[in-house]
Amino acid sequence: MARLETNRSGEMEVFARVVQYGGLSAAARTLRMTPSAVSKLLTRLEERLGARLINRSTRKLQLTPEGAAFYDRSLRVLADIDEAEREAAAGSSPRGRVRVNSSVPFGVHQLLPLVPDFLAEHPEVTLDLVLTDQVVDLLEERCDVALRVGPMRPSQLMARKLGQSRMAVVAAPAYLARHGTPTTLEALEGHNRIGFNFARSFEEWPFLVDGAIQTVPACGDVQVGDGESARRLAVAGVGLARLGVFHVAEDLAAGRLQAVLEPLNPGDHEDIHAVFMGQGGHLPARVRAFVDFLAERVKLAAA
Repeated sequence: MARLETNRSGEMEVFARVVQYGGLSAAARTLRMTPSAVSKLLTRLEERLGARLINRSTRKLQLTPEGAAFYDRSLRVLADIDEAEREAAAGSSPRGRVRVNSSVPFGVHQLLPLVPDFLAEHPEVTLDLVLTDQVVDLLEERCDVALRVGPMRPSQLMARKLGQSRMAVVAAPAYLARHGTPTTLEALEGHNRIGFNFARSFEEWPFLVDGAIQTVPACGDVQVGDGESARRLAVAGVGLARLGVFHVAEDLAAGRLQAVLEPLNPGDHEDIHAVFMGQGGHLPARVRAFVDFLAERVKLAAA
C-alpha cells in the first residue's frame, strides 16, 4: 500500500532535475517548487530508499555511487513513461525524435543517403544525427541508437546486426605509381600506412602468409580520428589505408583506389550493428521503425 501512496515517478523527476541543474534552487525554479520543498522531497526519498543519493555542501552537490546508479535508472524510467504516453496518444504510431550516433564512414556512405526515404515514410519522426568514430555511452549521451562498426563489447544493450563488410588494404593509383605496389610484407615496410589516433580493438594489419596470420603495425607519418579521413587521405595519395570494403566500394569501382596485397588478405570482416536500449523487449515505436528501416535498406559490400 505504501508504494501506491508514493509518487515514485515524481520523486525521480525531482531528483533528476536536481542532478541535471546542479542545485536545489535551479531545479526548484524549473519545477515551480520552493527549494525547501525540493530538499524535503529528496530527504524523504533517501529515507525511503535507505541510502544517501547526494552529498550536499554549501557550494556543490555530489552524487554518491548509489545516487549515480539511481540517476541512470531514473532517466530510463522517465523516458519510458514519456514514450508510453506519446504512444498511447498516437495509437503507437512512430513519432518523436530519434537520437542517432553513427561512425563517420557508415554515416556518410550508408546512413545519410537513406535519410530522405526514412523521413518520407515516417513524417512524424525527426532525426538527431551525430557522426563520430568515438564509442559513446547511450545513456550518458541520451542517444536512442548507436551504429557501431567492429567487434561488440559485452553489455546490457540490445543489438541488431545490419551486415558485415570485408576489410581491404587500398591505395590511390598515383601513390602506387610513385612508391610501387607492394606484393609482400617485406615490401610493405617501406610504405606509409595511415593509422588511427584513438583507442581501437586492433592497432595492426593482419595478413595470411603460408597459412598463418602475421601482423604489421599501422604506422606512418599521419594518423586520423575517423575512417572517412583515412579514406580521403588514401584517395589523395598520402598512403595505404585498411578499411571496410563498404566504405571504399565507390572509390574502387571508379578507380580512385585499388586494393593491394589481396593474395595475403585474411578475409576478416567488420560487423555493423544497431545498438539500443530495450530491456524486456520494450522498444519505442520511433526507435523500432528506424532500426527496422535500416535492417531492410542497408546494403553492405561484403565480398
